Amino acid sequence: MSHLLTLNAGSSSLKFALYATATGDPVPRAVGKVERIGSAPVLSLKDSASGRSIAKEERIAATSHAGALQAALAALEGAYPSAKVRAVGHRVVHGGRKHSAPALLTPEVITDLDRLSPFAPLHQPHNLAGVRAAVEAFPEALQVACFDTAFHRSHPFVNDTFALPKEYYDKGVRRYGFHGLSYDYITGVLDAEYPDLHEGRVAVAHLGNGASLCAIRQGRSLASTMGFSALDGLPMGTRSGQLDPGVVLYMLQQEKLSPDRIAEILYTKSGLAGISGISHDMRDLLDSDSTDAKNAVDYFTFRIRRELGAMAAALEGLDGIVFCGGIGENAAPVRQMICDPMGWLGVSVDPKANAANAREIGTGKIRVLVIPTDEEIVIARAAAALL
Repeated sequence: MSHLLTLNAGSSSLKFALYATATGDPVPRAVGKVERIGSAPVLSLKDSASGRSIAKEERIAATSHAGALQAALAALEGAYPSAKVRAVGHRVVHGGRKHSAPALLTPEVITDLDRLSPFAPLHQPHNLAGVRAAVEAFPEALQVACFDTAFHRSHPFVNDTFALPKEYYDKGVRRYGFHGLSYDYITGVLDAEYPDLHEGRVAVAHLGNGASLCAIRQGRSLASTMGFSALDGLPMGTRSGQLDPGVVLYMLQQEKLSPDRIAEILYTKSGLAGISGISHDMRDLLDSDSTDAKNAVDYFTFRIRRELGAMAAALEGLDGIVFCGGIGENAAPVRQMICDPMGWLGVSVDPKANAANAREIGTGKIRVLVIPTDEEIVIARAAAALL
């Protein structure tokens, strides 16, 4: 039976899924992940149809993404020996100015994407490491890239540019936006299940270890909180979010920190972890009695409310809010903290529906939905379409 594989390579993780492609929409057969690559890697694998755990945090020997992929493929082959992989779909964080749709990964395209690594230094190299490992493992299979930035290429100029000399815009220094695969999926659900809302003005909040908001009108992205890099906008698990550039100048000029050290602070030492001094995980912070933990959650929810107002301004009104991502889908207290002070905008939620993570939790004139996102199926559909 023909199958396709999806790969989502992070800095120390590899998410993967196997889909059957006989007819129609790709059918999920298995989903898995390798975590803590390079330190103490563990592999998990679950059968999609039965929910049965094939492997649960099994220790593996993998010092690189190539090793992680080999371990993942060995587990899949053992569980699904008849699966023939005809295509591999990859999440690639940055597609630059050129790529507004999925693309075949030819050697020339891979080289071009490698040039974008300085634009996404903690994501792009790992994405491409997964690509190269897959090319080696499946030399005959179609390799397809799906870009997190592609969904946002419809931004108008005012939401695409910075107030810098024009030469920088021409060089590619502009607001790209990210989490596009997630927003693409949510937009598809709205189109299929909530067509009136899809044709209106919606702010989608993708809230997880990485977090952003997107203003969407009639299925098209108009603005996003993330900009040139995945550092911008909302505070995240370990990333700072919006920051006065003068802070970076202070670190460089007064504290004499190296660019690498500043990058380490902004990407891995800031956000919820930096403010709380406890954890980057929202679950830990909500369970904590620490004042610092409370301050971190308060700042996170305040910034989301502030940016929701900005998204409403960009859309010239608001018809709905959608929460997705690990925090957005599961952290009812966070959703309540975001929505309760926004009654002035027409936002209110039913506490019982919210606590139950119901699909529709709003009670005001602004509809409020909770929709689990699925980036993998977006990748799988793109790969299947190009077969």
